[in-house]
Parts: sequence; C-alpha cells; structure tokens
Amino acid sequence: MLFHSLLSFRRDFKAHDTDIVLASVPKSGTTWMKALVFSIVSRNHFPIDHSPLLVNSPHDLVLSFECDYYLKPGYIPKLENLPQPRVFATHLPHHALASSLIDSKCKFVYTRRNPLDQFISQWHFLLKNRLWPGAKMSSLDEAFNMFCDGVLGFGPFCDHLLGYWNASLENPDRVLFLKYEDVKRDPYSEIKKIAEFVGLPFSEEEEKAGLVGEIAKFCSFDKLKNLEINKTGIHYGPIKNDSFYRKGDVGEWVNHLTPEMADRMRKLLEAELTGSGLILDI
Repeated sequence: MLFHSLLSFRRDFKAHDTDIVLASVPKSGTTWMKALVFSIVSRNHFPIDHSPLLVNSPHDLVLSFECDYYLKPGYIPKLENLPQPRVFATHLPHHALASSLIDSKCKFVYTRRNPLDQFISQWHFLLKNRLWPGAKMSSLDEAFNMFCDGVLGFGPFCDHLLGYWNASLENPDRVLFLKYEDVKRDPYSEIKKIAEFVGLPFSEEEEKAGLVGEIAKFCSFDKLKNLEINKTGIHYGPIKNDSFYRKGDVGEWVNHLTPEMADRMRKLLEAELTGSGLILDI
C-alpha cells in the first residue's frame, strides 16, 4: 500500500514555496512536533483556549503524505485550497521526496531522537497496535537486530538521518535539523527557533504576552496525553490515539535494553556517521 502511495505522491504532489514539511523517522516526536507547529502557524486564528487540538488529534490536523493524503490507490487529494501555509508530515527518506518539494522553496523541519529511545517507543507502539492482524510479533532481541540491520519500513535509520542532515548542511535556510532532547529540555527556545525558521517569528508583543510559554505548556507531552481526544478513539485502521503517547522520556531505553545492545548501537553510529559531522549521543 505504501508503495502505491509513494508513487502517487511523487507523481502528483505540487509543492508551494510556503509549504512546511515535518519529517522524521517514526516515533521521533512526530506527534509532538505536529502539535507545536500547528499551534505556531495557527496562532492568529485560534487562541490557545480554543485550539482545535482540544478536540482533534495532531494527526488529524497535520496529515502525512504517504499515510493519509496519498494512501488510497488512484486517489488524488485536492490540496490547493488548504489554509496557507500548508503543513504536511512525512516519514519518507529525503531521496524519496517528490521532486516538486526539492525544487521549491518550502521548509523542512526534521526531528531526530536518540535511536535507542526511538526504537523502544516504536516497539511499544507496534505491540499495542498490531498493524498486521495474525502476524507474529518479533521478540525484543529480534526486533533490535532488525532495527540495527536497517530492516525498517522507511529504510535504515542512519540513511534517513544523513539524508536530511546533509540537506540541512547544503540548504540551512530550508532544512531545520532539531534534536528531540533539545525540545524536551528547552521548549521555549526551540518553539521560537521553529517559528523564526518557518517565517512566522513571534512579535515582541506576543513574547511579552507570554504566548510562547502558553504554546509550550499547552503542547507539553503530559497536557496532550491527558486530553480526552488523545485518550480515546482510533486514528485510522487499528491505530489507537492513545498509542501515540506512552512516556516521551529521554533515556528511557535503559529500562529495556542491555549495555551490550547500547554498545552495538554506539559502534553502528560511529561506523555510519563518522565524517558527516552528525553526532548522536546515547
């Protein structure tokens, strides 16, 4: 199914220079980033206490190219009349993007996360949702081996990281490369950075009024997790809304993976990323 959606997306999507694309490996903070960027771009239309996020999942407000808009074979979505700037999401690697995106002046916000935390988050997500009914779930050890070997739905995670990392070096005005851990540690500064990057900086009046802090508080993991819309309901297929919110902690992998697994990951990162300038501390 994703193969057909990828073909349709690459063939039919027409980018606008004002588009904003949120990219990431799955379970790297995608849901959180959707909420943050939606709140940034829509702040002149919806005050925080009337935010559509109160009654809609972030995934229903910022849709994915391959998992939403182009998922149905043969269907071409009508995207021209979406509110500007249009905000999209994708887990596709950089080399698989539609050429119209690459050729446009649109902005990419890429979020990367400690791969060990990302793996554990993905593991629990798959355990909870069972995307393929009847399929045997791999053990944690088997799943980790597959993860390290690059047997993933969107390709090897190091290749994914490097694709957007290199794009950010070549075009820093078009690709913002964020660390999940930085957003957790200092959401206020990172929200301002994102707003500036997408061309919607906060005014002095907005900052004095505390709007940046309001967005940071409203879009905090615990706040989003405890909204009724995110505790109940189905996103699509078997995927439950609450499965997008487990813990969101930094370093939680230590409760699940052995020191030997962590050492294997460190060696893999050293082998794959040496010379790129990209450093991942785990």
